[in-house]
Amino acid sequence: MSAVDQLFQELKKQGQKAFMPFITAGDPNLAFTSTLLKTLLRHGSHICEVGIPYSDPIADGPVIQASYTRALAHGITLSDIFEMLRQTTPELAAPVVTMVSHAIIYRAGLKQYVKTAKQSGVAGLIVPDLPVEESKPLQQICQAENLSLIQLITPNTPRDRALRIAASSTGFIYYVSVVGITGERKQVPQSIKDNVGWLREQTDLPICIGFGISNPEHIRTLAPMADGLIVGSAIVRRIAALDEQSEAEVLQDVEDYVKTLMVAISGC
Repeated sequence: MSAVDQLFQELKKQGQKAFMPFITAGDPNLAFTSTLLKTLLRHGSHICEVGIPYSDPIADGPVIQASYTRALAHGITLSDIFEMLRQTTPELAAPVVTMVSHAIIYRAGLKQYVKTAKQSGVAGLIVPDLPVEESKPLQQICQAENLSLIQLITPNTPRDRALRIAASSTGFIYYVSVVGITGERKQVPQSIKDNVGWLREQTDLPICIGFGISNPEHIRTLAPMADGLIVGSAIVRRIAALDEQSEAEVLQDVEDYVKTLMVAISGC
């Protein structure tokens, strides 16, 4: 089993749901990203999703797009990110997965990207722009290296296609709660319950819900139907305040915010 498989197996035994924060690597710099990872996981996060900055975001809203732009403007490179992760992950008591465009993996070379990711302590890859029809080569490489290949299913995904995506995924399924891009929303769609309920009947993989989750009420609504909840834009928006606040103040703000979500998820 991969580290992601082991995590969800343990959480299931304990009757717990996974809380998964998303942060952008290198926003505003990699030293801060390393500190933030340690802070998030020290305060109860079960797994952390690290976004690899990309000039043409796939489904990212303005908050995450802006974080990618800031990181790229500082000259961040893929090798720099992997080096930061290589130094940081041994200090973390939870898995780290990367959210990465298939274009970046392809340019690096599928085998090379997966090999370097594993050497850097990465436990899985979330690849939002990987068509299921083209996923087999990367799937086989990840399987050989015991890394999870996590793929996305959306409300608009036809059910026959959703079945193929689920069959080619490992670790967990990333269920996109809304049609559109990432970003904080006031409400979550009522259709999620039916869609996730159907999907759960088709696969044994854990199902984690992301996009638009930003407050404890969202957590309480979605946790009963999910194995994990993913929160991104609400955290990344707080990091953007580094223009006006010190690192210590921003870290405290993120910590306080995450604690409110952890209280909500622990009560579900």
